[in-house]
Amino acid sequence: MPVPADAQSVRSTSTAVHAFDPELDIPVVLDDKTLVDPFLVRFSPGDPENPKNWSNLKRWYLTVTGSILVLAATFSSSAPAPIIPALMEEFGISAEVGTLTISLFVAGYCVGPLLWAPLSEQYGRRPIFILSFFGFVCFQIGSALSKNTASILVFRFLGGTFAASPLANSGAMISDTWGPKERGAALAVFTVAPFAGPGIGPIVGGYLYQAGVSWRWAFWIIAIFAGVCLLQIIFTIPETFEPVLLVKMAQERRKTTGDERYYAAMETNSLKFADRVEAILARPFKILFREPMLLVLTIYLSFIYGCIYLLFEAYPIVYTRGHNLKPGPSGLVYLPLPIGGFLAVVVYVFFVNPDYSRKVEECAPETVPPEYRLRVVMIASPLLTISFFWFAWTSFPSISILAPMASALVLGFSICWIFLGLFNYIIDVYLFVSASALAATVVARSAFGAGFPLFASQMYAKLGPEWASSLVGFIALAMTPAPFILTRYGPAIRSKSKYAPPRPSPKVSA
Repeated sequence: MPVPADAQSVRSTSTAVHAFDPELDIPVVLDDKTLVDPFLVRFSPGDPENPKNWSNLKRWYLTVTGSILVLAATFSSSAPAPIIPALMEEFGISAEVGTLTISLFVAGYCVGPLLWAPLSEQYGRRPIFILSFFGFVCFQIGSALSKNTASILVFRFLGGTFAASPLANSGAMISDTWGPKERGAALAVFTVAPFAGPGIGPIVGGYLYQAGVSWRWAFWIIAIFAGVCLLQIIFTIPETFEPVLLVKMAQERRKTTGDERYYAAMETNSLKFADRVEAILARPFKILFREPMLLVLTIYLSFIYGCIYLLFEAYPIVYTRGHNLKPGPSGLVYLPLPIGGFLAVVVYVFFVNPDYSRKVEECAPETVPPEYRLRVVMIASPLLTISFFWFAWTSFPSISILAPMASALVLGFSICWIFLGLFNYIIDVYLFVSASALAATVVARSAFGAGFPLFASQMYAKLGPEWASSLVGFIALAMTPAPFILTRYGPAIRSKSKYAPPRPSPKVSA
């Protein structure tokens, strides 16, 4: 029957289990000496009910499906960008108000994870996916049927709130189903989705606008996409969160044996309803502000995420105005971003992840220190800085359009590796509260994603594309040392964490 959520990530033992810390309201690991209660329901080694023991085919299906859910959310954030002129014409709004259709959707990402991630750690991943995507579909239909600006903006914000669920919970679902040895390849595939969506969305929206069809079709397409995802969730995604699965097993054990003494560790959580609500809403922030390491990583990820949405204002200035591209082809200039991300995944899966697998075997029976995940970030951080300066000084109309587009390949590659390395690092460090830890980063980076487009137009207008992009490059340069510093001091910081599972901290070697 069902042992720890991740034997490699916690400690190499086949009998460790979860209990709940009543103060922190999180799972903790009990060692063998604690296991004296024969009525505590847990997974046994090789238990087929344990998501980590499911077939590779099933786990890869869930990985791809989780990525599609994220793709739907991020595609929805950017698809309306090219139709903003149509909204301005029909409703008589300014360009700044039109930009709110993007910013408010991303602002919804700030609210959604505060609910969906902690709720998934209380009630499981599956019911939260169903609830959130049902709301997502409804609010996209509302956007398509809107009769005025106010209704569009309200529905966009609510749609973003409900669409935010997979941004934290899909990564957590991957953590539920893969051990650290295999998780790198799974997260590599998953990491493409957050950047493929913003890259594909403007292409669809651009050609819709160029074809002269109603702007409402952009929202209908989003609603159809989200509806298909909802059906996929209902019919194909099972529950994957181990503590919730153990509760169900304990309930079944009590029913079949008639012995009420059987219980799961999660059932020992005696918090009152009001305290539980407070814990659900506050947990991501508690983790964020109690963990300096997570706070630094969140700031770094937030800046990068904000830069992605800044491009929705920068690219039209450089390509549509500077190179006189029509709306459809203007959307195509975003393609190098997901292509660069795809190349990053290919390199990661075939070269980086096998090296990590060898490291797991080398460190056995102990765990690989999480800082080993930061190697790819140390490579990608300088590339991120280079890509912004590259874009800045090739954005002149007199220079071939291929030159700034090529910088997006490097940008997409570096962003994918940074997010991939840091996602793996956060999950390895904060294993049992990974959904809440990821939710904290989603909230912060979404605030940056919502805010950056609001000042990007003015910044690029006053500074010009060259110096505006250079300013972003200088900020990226200032943040480049972050992964190097964490590699050096991360083990000491982790040893003081209330949320990180205890683990040895061997030296990170090549």
